[in-house]
Amino acid sequence: MQSVVVDDHDDHGDDDEIEVFSHPPLFSNEELNGIHGIKRGEGFIELDCGCTNATYGDSAGKFRIYGNGKLEVSCDCYPGCNGEKLRPSEFEEHAGIRASQSKWNTHIWVFVNGQKVPLKETKLLKYYLGSATDPTSCIRPRRRLKFHRDEFIKCTACAKMRRFKMSDTTECRAYHEAFKATHTWTCSKFQSTTLKCEDEEERQSKQVLRGCSVNPKCKGCVSCVCVGCNMCRFADCNCRICVDFIQFSEP
Repeated sequence: MQSVVVDDHDDHGDDDEIEVFSHPPLFSNEELNGIHGIKRGEGFIELDCGCTNATYGDSAGKFRIYGNGKLEVSCDCYPGCNGEKLRPSEFEEHAGIRASQSKWNTHIWVFVNGQKVPLKETKLLKYYLGSATDPTSCIRPRRRLKFHRDEFIKCTACAKMRRFKMSDTTECRAYHEAFKATHTWTCSKFQSTTLKCEDEEERQSKQVLRGCSVNPKCKGCVSCVCVGCNMCRFADCNCRICVDFIQFSEP
């Protein structure tokens, strides 16, 4: 908390000192030196940012940083874009950058002295501690990055168990659709078109290994079992699991 002393001169020439308290700025001038487009608000700062897709070019946005560590991006990639209040990893994906592990602190940049500088090379993330509702965040303990264990679905035609690796959103969605159609799913609907019912099933000894980073033969623990996140729940899916998650998850 900073204090500012103001002199109040009355008609008799007496000086009264009035102490006015104000909150200190979130960032010092040195920390923001050279950064373009800064706007200060009550408990936050906002600045110009962007994310570059090698094919489609730059997506522009406004990056807002709150003193409690919350981060938001309002996308302005084209007139009328409704990508408001995106998480950084969502803005990264909105720009067309998709990978098994999000690196938004590298992909999202700000202008510093006219140059595009990744967020991780600035002081702008000093309040950020990681988001409990955003498992794709790149600033999280490494042991928590792998927590979607591999899953199996039985083919209704050949009765063989088929493995679904859950390392990114695309693979999670493939398993989710297969799970919804458990009673009709067949090998021909697998995300890989090369799989056929004639192909051998994995040995039972291999099926036990499902990708847990703590115990190779884990039967389910907090390190490899996810009960719902933005990687395996989908806003455009109308199943009860996804609807409940989207409705009750934090904005």
